[in-house]
Amino acid sequence: MEAFSVVGGKPLNGTVTISGAKNAALPILFACLLCRDRCRIQNVPQLRDVASTFAVLQGLGVDCQHEAEAVIIHTPPTLATYEAPYELVRTMRASILALGPLLARFGQAVVSLPGGCAIGVRPVDIHADGLRQMGAEVEIKNGSLVANCQRLHGADITLPLPTVTGTENLLMAAVLAEGQTILRQAACEPEIVDLANFLIAAGANIQGAGTACITIEGTSTLTAADYTVMPDRIEAGTYLAAVAAVGGEVLLAGANPHDMERVLSAFAGGGVEICPLDTGIRVKMAGRFSGADAVTAAYPGFPTDMQAQLIAANCISSSPTAVSETVFENRFMHVQELLRMGADITLAEHTAFIRGVDHLTAAPVMATDLRASASLVIAALAAKGTSTINRIYHLDRGYERMEEKLSALGAEVERIDGH
Repeated sequence: MEAFSVVGGKPLNGTVTISGAKNAALPILFACLLCRDRCRIQNVPQLRDVASTFAVLQGLGVDCQHEAEAVIIHTPPTLATYEAPYELVRTMRASILALGPLLARFGQAVVSLPGGCAIGVRPVDIHADGLRQMGAEVEIKNGSLVANCQRLHGADITLPLPTVTGTENLLMAAVLAEGQTILRQAACEPEIVDLANFLIAAGANIQGAGTACITIEGTSTLTAADYTVMPDRIEAGTYLAAVAAVGGEVLLAGANPHDMERVLSAFAGGGVEICPLDTGIRVKMAGRFSGADAVTAAYPGFPTDMQAQLIAANCISSSPTAVSETVFENRFMHVQELLRMGADITLAEHTAFIRGVDHLTAAPVMATDLRASASLVIAALAAKGTSTINRIYHLDRGYERMEEKLSALGAEVERIDGH
């Protein structure tokens, strides 16, 4: 099992190119199930979760080809199977996104209840209930969601909470449904806008993506689309947090500041100089990060996927800080590992209270989930000595060549055999 060896104490300087967004690429790849012609998707990151998505699609009988700068996805009129089995989806919760497209285009779907990061309950009943309102029969059998319909019909659906994958699944199902669908209390994340823009490029009729009310006029057919995935705002935020922790000046090439306003304002409040440019975002940290408070919330609030990275930067801040988690109930597992590195953190219900220390100390630590992994890398970059971060397969699910990108910025990070 691979690990990272990180020598701390080195500032970051230079340019890092931000990859395509994992959380946009995955739903777009699954949305290709809706299209009758070949789709060409550019800026797809090379990640473990993307490879898992290709495995699911290929297992269904979809043709997935790689070009130099794009992937070509062709879904045939009839699939080899309409089942995404447990052995393919157990490592990735996003596999639930096969459900809506399979049902909308082919009238049947069997999708194993997914795995992924153990950061809290992410119920699938919202997906199932929305599809039932659109005329589908949905039940759980032998650990899988089993769904059937003649043709989905439009419905006025109010989501009980603004779930991202629930919004995406129902959005994809609605584009081929008969009549109009309205999704109320929809999630507003930029990745949902990216998915909607891809579907529109393929012939869908969608209004209001990025707001809490999305209106979809169903159509009978989606064709081909040539589309470029948006940059990953969480990857950009992670490198921003690393600069805050260790100092330096870095251009986040390709990052979109409009998708990151709450994150940028939080770090700017802690003393990071932030300069949006046409080519990305330039960030500079001279001196010691003074820290930032945050409460995670659905977009446009502070993203839960940046909570762990902010806490890592706060560990060496000059002021006490508090970070509250309101999205997932089990997302402070990285705190115990940060304590092993000398951090001063107290947990009280859903809030981490952090008192910055002069320096962290290198230690062997264990990654527990994707974003926790990133927080441990940031902490190791700021620590004295050489840290070993084990179980970085979590990191490979969402960060493309992180050790290479950090090394190009002057960090000393090496991929090694771990345990």
